[in-house]
Amino acid sequence: MDFNKIPKQFCEGVVAGHSEENFVIIMSVGENAHAYAITPQHMKRLVQSLSHQMEEYEKKFGVINAAWSPGIESPIQPKDIKG
Repeated sequence: MDFNKIPKQFCEGVVAGHSEENFVIIMSVGENAHAYAITPQHMKRLVQSLSHQMEEYEKKFGVINAAWSPGIESPIQPKDIKG
């Protein structure tokens, strides 16, 4: 797969939540959003990959100053899913 040929959008917001069985990542662009459910194992690998990419970026371009605020509740909760 040629990643240079994949259409791209600027993601304006990302939130994540979890249940015992999966993680949900919601990415928003304007008023549109897509939710992705992934296994805990995939989430762990995603975090490892993102951490590696961030380390490589900061080695090349310098440290990024950003604050993270934990405790933001995911807009999708297991209780909201009707099955």
